[in-house]
Amino acid sequence: MAPAASRLQAEAGFGALARRALASYLLLLRLYPVLTKAATSGILSAFSNFLAQMIEKKRKKDNSQNLDVTGPLRYAIYGFFFTGPVSHFFYLFMEYWIPPEIPLAGVKRLLLDRLLFAPAFLVLFFLVMNFLEGKDVSTFAAKMRSSFWPALQMNWKVWTPLQFININYVPLQLRVLFANLVALFWYAYLASLGK
Repeated sequence: MAPAASRLQAEAGFGALARRALASYLLLLRLYPVLTKAATSGILSAFSNFLAQMIEKKRKKDNSQNLDVTGPLRYAIYGFFFTGPVSHFFYLFMEYWIPPEIPLAGVKRLLLDRLLFAPAFLVLFFLVMNFLEGKDVSTFAAKMRSSFWPALQMNWKVWTPLQFININYVPLQLRVLFANLVALFWYAYLASLGK
């Protein structure tokens, strides 16, 4: 087979694989919405911590093969039990409480997300991570004093335009996935605050 023809066949094979994967994901979303979003959140959260560790090693020019395997595990637990389910129900609540037909629905949803959900979810993140790391309440309080405000300000800078897009243009069933993909980098940032 000619090289160009085999390359086209490989690209077509990848495209077909991607379409089948998307179709399977959408079916799972329809059949098991919370479980699918929880699993997706857990996997992507774990990967984000792994990514953060790799970036940190590269920044420090650390060539060792050692990685903290408990970091991705903590993030997987957080993503599975908190990010996926809480986000799923928050987006449903927002659709019900602020339907798209009401005036300025997009702005109201964004304000609800940015001013109430984001700070509460950030506190939850620090609290759960503190617990999963086996640290005491005084450590949590110190983390909140030192990191909450800078993290919330960064959250508002990074997430506000993305959440505007997510809330107003992404279909409801894909909003958690969209946020999870953005969170790959956001969790890498939050993990860097733990160092």
